[in-house]
Amino acid sequence: MSLSDPGTALRARLAELGEHMALRIRAEVASYTDETLIPFESLRESCTANADLLLGHFAFGTDPDVRPAQETGRLRAEQGVPLADTLHAYRVGFEYFWSQMIDEAQRHPGVTDAQLVAGSSEVWALFGRYAEAVAASYREASAELALRREARRSALVEALFTGALADRTTQWEAAGQLGLPERGPYAVVAASVPDPGQEPLPGIERTLREAHVPSAWRLLPDAQIGLVSLAHHDAETVILRALRRRGPGGARGARVGVSPRFDSLRDTPQALRFARLALDGLPGDGPGVARFDDSPLAMLVAAAPAEAARLVEVVLGPVLELPEAERARLLQTLGHWFTAGGAAAEAAERLFVHPNTVRYRLRRIEELTGRSLSDPTALADLGTALHALRLLPR
Repeated sequence: MSLSDPGTALRARLAELGEHMALRIRAEVASYTDETLIPFESLRESCTANADLLLGHFAFGTDPDVRPAQETGRLRAEQGVPLADTLHAYRVGFEYFWSQMIDEAQRHPGVTDAQLVAGSSEVWALFGRYAEAVAASYREASAELALRREARRSALVEALFTGALADRTTQWEAAGQLGLPERGPYAVVAASVPDPGQEPLPGIERTLREAHVPSAWRLLPDAQIGLVSLAHHDAETVILRALRRRGPGGARGARVGVSPRFDSLRDTPQALRFARLALDGLPGDGPGVARFDDSPLAMLVAAAPAEAARLVEVVLGPVLELPEAERARLLQTLGHWFTAGGAAAEAAERLFVHPNTVRYRLRRIEELTGRSLSDPTALADLGTALHALRLLPR
C-alpha cells in the first residue's frame, strides 16, 4: 500500500490545509507578516495551490507542476520579498505539509514505516525541485526589474541634466526616486571617459553612498557625469577624496571637473556646463580634479561666452590668423610664460628651448597684437584672452 490513501483523505480538507499552512508561514517568516506586502488571501491561495499539486502527486501519482512555484518566485521578486525568506517560506510549507501527511497516515493502518521513509525522501526531493524553480524565476524577475529600474533611473538623471524636467514638483519627485534631497546645495561632476563605455570613476556612486553622500550618475560616450548632494557637513571633502583616488591595481586616476555649488535642480544643466568647462581647463593630460570656483576667470568666460569669444578675436586675432604650426608655437610659449610668472628662463625649460627663443616669440606676439607684455593693462588682456581661448569651444 502506498501513501495514496492519506493523500486522498487530506485532499478532502484542502482548503483547511492551505489556510493552516499560510498561518504557519506567517508565524515563522518575518517578511510574510506584512499584510500590505503579501496579503493573507494571496498567501493562502498560493499555499492551497501548491498543496493541491503535492497531494495530487501522492494520491494519484501525477507529476507536480512547478509553474505555480515559478509564478510565486516572480511575484515575490516584484513585491521585494528577499529570496531567502521566499525559500524559507517554502521550507516551512513543506514541513507543515509532511507533518500533516504523517498525522493522516497514522489513521491508515496499512501504511508502513518503510513507505513513510520513502515518502519523506520523495517530499524533500520535490521541495528541491520547487526551490530551484522559485529561485530561478525569482532571479530572472529580479534581473528584469533591475534593468527596468536602471533604465528609469538613467532616464531621470538624463532629464535633470538636459533640463527636460522643468516643473519644480516633477524635479522634486525625480530627486526622491533618485535618492537625492529635494533641496541643495548640489554640485555636478564630469569625468573624462578614457574609452567609450568605460567608467573613469567605477563604483563612485556606491563609494559616496557609503559615506552618506547621495548622488546620481550617467555614463555618456565622452564623460561620466554625476549630480551630487552637498548637504552632508563634510560632503566636499568626501567627494574630492573619492574623485582623486586611483583605480583598481593602482590604475591611473581620472580627469575630473566640478561645478560650483547650486541650490535648485533646475540649474543642473548650467552646472553640467560649468563642470565640463572646469574639465576642459584642467592642465596637462594626466589625472586631476579641477573645481570651477578655483578659477573666477573661467566663471566669467562661461557666463558670457559670446563676449569672451569677441575678446579672443580682438586681442589674439592676428596670432590666430597665422599658419597652424606658428600659431601653436606662439600660443604655447605665451601660456608657459604666464605659468612661469613671466620668467623667460623657466618657460624655456618647460619648452626645451633657449631663453632667447622664448623672448623672440614673445616679441613676435607683441608685434602682432600691438600689446606690450610690460604694460599691466595689455598683459591682463592677453592673459584673459589666452585663458578664454582654452575654455571656449574650438
